[in-house]
Amino acid sequence: MITAVIPSLISTVRTDDTWITFDVNSLAENFWNSTFDGLTFGAIYALVALGYTLVYGVLNLINFAHSEVFIVGCYGVFFTLSALNFGPSAPRLAFWAIVGNLVLALVVAIVASALMAVIVERVAYKPLRKRKAPRLAFLITAIGVSFAIQYTIYWWRGPSPEAALTMFRPTPIFDVFGTIIDSQQLVIIVAAVILMIATDQFIRRSRTGRGIRAVAQDPDTATLMGVNKEKIIITTFIIGGILAGAAALFYVMKIPSGVQYSGGFILGVKAFAAAVLGGIGNVRGALLGGLLIGLIGNYGQVLLGSSQWTDVVAFLVLVLVLIVRPEGILGSSLGKSKA
Repeated sequence: MITAVIPSLISTVRTDDTWITFDVNSLAENFWNSTFDGLTFGAIYALVALGYTLVYGVLNLINFAHSEVFIVGCYGVFFTLSALNFGPSAPRLAFWAIVGNLVLALVVAIVASALMAVIVERVAYKPLRKRKAPRLAFLITAIGVSFAIQYTIYWWRGPSPEAALTMFRPTPIFDVFGTIIDSQQLVIIVAAVILMIATDQFIRRSRTGRGIRAVAQDPDTATLMGVNKEKIIITTFIIGGILAGAAALFYVMKIPSGVQYSGGFILGVKAFAAAVLGGIGNVRGALLGGLLIGLIGNYGQVLLGSSQWTDVVAFLVLVLVLIVRPEGILGSSLGKSKA
């Protein structure tokens, strides 16, 4: 009797009016599909998480306005592709024409996000640094700037999502254990990984990267050694904006109707969680955390039978990891990283 009841309790749990299925078989059957879809979303989270972790590494500041830097890039993608006559259906264009249009949208998104990042830093954070304001003032300002940008977009574009834009029709590329990997997933994952590696190598090997790590480790000593602290700070925000702009293109590619005034909030929270999970202030930690958040969320929704559980599972794992290892998985800060 007991052996008959226990599997039933494990497979299905009832909470109020909602059935939660705990279906291990479904996860096993959809494992590879969930994995590649999770890596696709995780790559986007990781790119945004890099912006959070770089700014924190240099300024010890959680830039909550970074989610709005990202959504400004999404609007840049939307307006560019709309002007190029993209719509809900994929355009019938030659391969190189589509590539050229996407590169143009990427450039516009990067410029828009980087410009917004610079404006946020110059208008909101620089005056506070000059006045040597307490950390709490920076935190409150970051939240205020986030809402200010969000509701400026709301006033301008309204509450509804923008019309869906389909960039190209995904085509099967190859098969992994019966799971088809399409061109959209491949483009997002490969391009994001290239950007991640390039950012990591830039921070570790370039002269500007050494300056970023020096300011992150000891800003006063770095200044005495000839490092221009203000230049490093603005460069850090620009890099974060560039990565957010690239993430915006991939996000709209994955979610064609995802451009909305509040669209950056949940993604920004996930990206921040990814930065914390990997080790806030650690570049490689942000990359690892983003991919893990994407994977865990996807596995969770398949296991529990509903996409509503994606965020719950991801944040539950984050909490559990931080209980065991509060500094995150990789732990070391940007200032302590070695070339």
